[in-house]
Amino acid sequence: MTTISAPFAAAGSATTVLCAERCHLGEGPSYDAASDTAWWFDILERRLYEQSPSGGAHRVHELPVMASALAVVDDRRQLLSTEQGLMLREIATGRLAPVAAIEAEDPATRSNDARVHPSGTFWVSTMGKRAENGAGSIYAFRAGALLRLFAGISIPNAICFSPDGTVGYFADTRENTLCRVELDPLTGLPEGEPQALHRHPGAGGLDGAVTDAEGLIWCAIWGGGRVNAYSPAGELVRSVDVPARQPSCPVFVGRDFGRLLVTSAHEGMDDAARAADAGHGQVFLLDVGVRGRAEPRVRLGGL
Repeated sequence: MTTISAPFAAAGSATTVLCAERCHLGEGPSYDAASDTAWWFDILERRLYEQSPSGGAHRVHELPVMASALAVVDDRRQLLSTEQGLMLREIATGRLAPVAAIEAEDPATRSNDARVHPSGTFWVSTMGKRAENGAGSIYAFRAGALLRLFAGISIPNAICFSPDGTVGYFADTRENTLCRVELDPLTGLPEGEPQALHRHPGAGGLDGAVTDAEGLIWCAIWGGGRVNAYSPAGELVRSVDVPARQPSCPVFVGRDFGRLLVTSAHEGMDDAARAADAGHGQVFLLDVGVRGRAEPRVRLGGL
């Protein structure tokens, strides 16, 4: 475990509001460079949003289930992580079809954080709908098969991978600990046990994360109003303000992956808290001066 031991830059950045509509629980942003489209969810309101980070109006798609993340399959389809498991979505029609049930026997859990490994394996997670202690797990969906990787996690978040696919990261927000695990880069599956990398001190919790082209881990700090960047050694190297108290997850967007899109939420905030937080639930673009990379497409196997 590494704590802060070196100076870091607590700096602002050029920030714009991409979408001013306020999400109850904005989460799970992803970006499809081929269509220049960003996607994100309002989990609790069962909505999927789409918008180009280059500008224009956003679109809202109502969903029959709570969903929290998606992976691009091809130009026509997406794979959604939902409270009922993985579902294939046709982009043109919005039609959903079940692919793999996840904890279908337990109506008390729902999907949460997710991200695609460079091999095409989709890591997805679950948690209790009331954030019950130890109710969550992380799974890997690879070529049509589902495998539970880690269990007993209260609020699984920060799922992301090193650019070469040899290391996976994840956090339990309740424990405020970021972990790393060695991976087989060809499969995205663990080759050892997770090890604590960084324990977040002070206010806020480790939420969604993404790595940039150089391998820095950019993690939203829920309740802290910022995104922190950590080195692969777990050192805090940069902290960037977000104009919302509860940022939830970042993703790099744009044709050159040069901006950081960050979702936020007003879950659990009363009227006074929302009034004091001008950006609550909005989606932002941050010019952080680094480059990300394209999100891999998920491999479905025979589907």
